[in-house]
Amino acid sequence: MTSTALPTHRARPRCCTILLRAALALLAAIVGLTLGGWFARVSVLRSAAELWIVSDRPLPADAAVVLGGGLEDRPFAAAEYYRRGLVKKILVSNVRLGPAERLGVAKSETALVQEVLRNLGVPEGDVEVFGANLSSTHDEAVALRNWAQHDDARRLLVPTEIFAARRVRWMLHRVLGDQTVIAVQALDPPDYNRNDWWQHSQGLIAFETEILKYIYYRLKY
Repeated sequence: MTSTALPTHRARPRCCTILLRAALALLAAIVGLTLGGWFARVSVLRSAAELWIVSDRPLPADAAVVLGGGLEDRPFAAAEYYRRGLVKKILVSNVRLGPAERLGVAKSETALVQEVLRNLGVPEGDVEVFGANLSSTHDEAVALRNWAQHDDARRLLVPTEIFAARRVRWMLHRVLGDQTVIAVQALDPPDYNRNDWWQHSQGLIAFETEILKYIYYRLKY
């Protein structure tokens, strides 16, 4: 009786060991696939941004242009162009006023940009507001065309955010044509950059929004 019970008693831990090893192997496989999927996802998202983002090298120009929006980065880039001697004038978009701004209880975006430039050392005489009541990139492009024709400007330097750069450059080229050289430099926003944008809600929203806006602009204009 004893000789027949021993094999049964020893088989149980051997079976448990096999199951444990199989479970560990399965867990390792799941972890490996998860990590591989994550790294592949990172690579795909980074590549998607690289394909979408367009950027021109900053070159000497008649003026740098601060379009509406991007208060935290665009005027800073324009002031840097001025400091480096790439431009001698900075144009500021005269954007449409909001309700609080019309009541005079809040500063307009145009006034805030001018204040930022002044605090960065750009003389008031080298800052010029263009257009009136501008509410879209198309409006700004038309106003820029009028300014360039009046001042015989041949080259403009326009800083904007990484995901907006494609739409902004297309719109400016569409309206201004070949008579004015447009150099659009893509800037990394303060809250995210081209290497980690998918880790931030602002980056995800910005990329999705710009894709839709780009399609809309191409269809409308």
